[in-house]
Amino acid sequence: MKRSEFRASLAERFDPRYAQALLHDLVLPGLGSRTATDALEAGEDPQRVWDALVIELRLPEDARFPHRSGDTPRH
Repeated sequence: MKRSEFRASLAERFDPRYAQALLHDLVLPGLGSRTATDALEAGEDPQRVWDALVIELRLPEDARFPHRSGDTPRH
C-alpha cells in the first residue's frame, strides 16, 4: 500500500472528522503504542499502519486490502 492509497482508503471508509481523530488520537499497540500519524512520520509502512487500524478497530478481514478490492464500505 502506498501512502496515497492509505489516505484514499481512510477517506473512503471513514467520515473525514473520524478519520482525522483515528490518525492523530488512536494509540495503536501493534505499532509500539504510537498513533498512525506518528508511525507514518517515523517511516512505518502504510500497509502495516492500515493493518494495525483494522486490528484495533476490529474491522472485518476484507478491510485489510481496500486498495486492491476497489470496494471500501464505510465503517
